[in-house]
Amino acid sequence: MDTPPPPTPRTEPTDADVEAFQQQLGRPPRGLRAIAHRCPCGQPDVVETAPRLPDGTPFPTTYYLTCPRAASAIGTLEANGVMKEMTERLATDPELAAAYRAAHEDYISRRDAIEVLEGFPSAGGMPDRVKCLHVLVGHSLAAGPGVNPLGDEAIAMLPEWWAKGPCVMRSGPPEGEGWEVHRNDSGGHFAFKPVDAAETGEDGK
Repeated sequence: MDTPPPPTPRTEPTDADVEAFQQQLGRPPRGLRAIAHRCPCGQPDVVETAPRLPDGTPFPTTYYLTCPRAASAIGTLEANGVMKEMTERLATDPELAAAYRAAHEDYISRRDAIEVLEGFPSAGGMPDRVKCLHVLVGHSLAAGPGVNPLGDEAIAMLPEWWAKGPCVMRSGPPEGEGWEVHRNDSGGHFAFKPVDAAETGEDGK
């Protein structure tokens, strides 16, 4: 894609978010702490998960990708050998390797701020290899551009997964300021898009 989805604020999950999560993954959320990123359609696409699930099981993947369309497109990248190519570049490009190690440290720092998981690496193969693009994309969406170089690269390879409207139905728009509701032309669904600050002015009026 030419323009990646913009960063969105970390927010507390609403009942509608939990409903959307259950439709996306087919199960109730476990250890859900926050919505770490919202798709341009307004649905959650990355959630922040506690380092330990309610039953005490360690869960090192802090940023969990939930959107089935994004996950499917990422799976296609993985099947086409993108992870192998990225891992090979890490061994020959010191600048990329340093940036990827910094992403690893950022991931652990964010997780440790919630709870320290002694003896656990970050996730996704960081810092030396690429094992899961879903993890890297989730980190990039949650942290914003410029934090995880390979997550950013993977996002740039993806189609606009929100272009056909929300992946699941939801009962209402995201709560809080900065959102407006649009009717989706296909299927009669509602799409929830962030209000463009340039349209409203800096004071939001």
